[in-house]
Amino acid sequence: MIIPILRLKDVLLTSIQVDLTDQEALDFQADVLRMVSETEAGGIVIDITALDVVDSFMARVLNDTARIVRILGAEVVLSGMQPMVALALIEMGRELVGVETALNLDQGLERLQRLIQERTSGHGRPD
Repeated sequence: MIIPILRLKDVLLTSIQVDLTDQEALDFQADVLRMVSETEAGGIVIDITALDVVDSFMARVLNDTARIVRILGAEVVLSGMQPMVALALIEMGRELVGVETALNLDQGLERLQRLIQERTSGHGRPD
């Protein structure tokens, strides 16, 4: 596991601090999915504050990871996206469809807790 994934009560938290090769991105995705499944976490916050660049492949991996996590019954929030990263994704036509975002880690954890609460109370968004 190149990127640590921490468990805090019923949620997982991970922070990508370095640029990942394509294989490392796929390994990260597998680690996230395994941890969500093994811990039965309600959700995960993926913090990308340290990333100055997100290429098309990494955007696809993040998007696919979020979709699969939701299929597994958990929620995902992507936090800390730099403005230039967001702009680059839009210019590449790589929208993060169905991925909740937050400006920073604190807001990401708050949004994740709200999503988990909505899902468990039956008021969550449709899959």
